Amino acid sequence: MNCSIVIRAYNEEKHIGRLLEGIRQQTIKDVEVILVDSGSSDSTVQIGEKFGARLVHIPSAEFTFGRSLNFGIKEATRELIVIASAHVYPVYPDWIESLLRPFEDDKVALTYGKQRGPDFAKFSEHQIFHQWYPDVSRRDQETAFCNNANAAIRKSLWDKYPYDETLTGLEDLA
Repeated sequence: MNCSIVIRAYNEEKHIGRLLEGIRQQTIKDVEVILVDSGSSDSTVQIGEKFGARLVHIPSAEFTFGRSLNFGIKEATRELIVIASAHVYPVYPDWIESLLRPFEDDKVALTYGKQRGPDFAKFSEHQIFHQWYPDVSRRDQETAFCNNANAAIRKSLWDKYPYDETLTGLEDLA
C-alpha cells in the first residue's frame, strides 16, 4: 500500500522535523510527502526540504484550512491521502499502515487515528479526546467524528467532495 501525505504548516519549525522523522521510520516506505506552507517565516520550509517533502505554497492571505488541504490533495499522485497537522507525531511505526488498512474494504471512505493531548493538557481535554477517540474503533459509525490532524481519505472521494474553502475552521466536520 502506498499513499500521499498532505501536511499543513505555518511556522512549525519546533514540530515539523519530529513528524517527518516519524514518517521516515514508518513500516510503509512508499509515501509521497506534500508540505503545504502558508507563509512560514521560520525554518519550516527548509526542514521540509531537508526531508524531501514536495512544497506547495499558499499565500497566507488566502489561507483557510479547507483551501490548504485542497491545494495539497490536488498535487497528490496517490489514491490514498493521509492528512496530518505539522504538530502531530506518530507514536507507533505502523501508524500509516494502521490508518490505511481499513481501505482494503471498498466501502471505507475515510479513517482517522486516535489523538491524544500532550501530558500537560488539562484533564477535561483528555476526557474529550477519550470520548472522540475511544480505545476500541467502531466501524460503520452513523456519524463519524474525523479530525484532519490525523486522518486518511480516498482521493476519488475528495474529487467529488473537496473541502469547503470558505470555512475558517471545522472543515473536517462539514
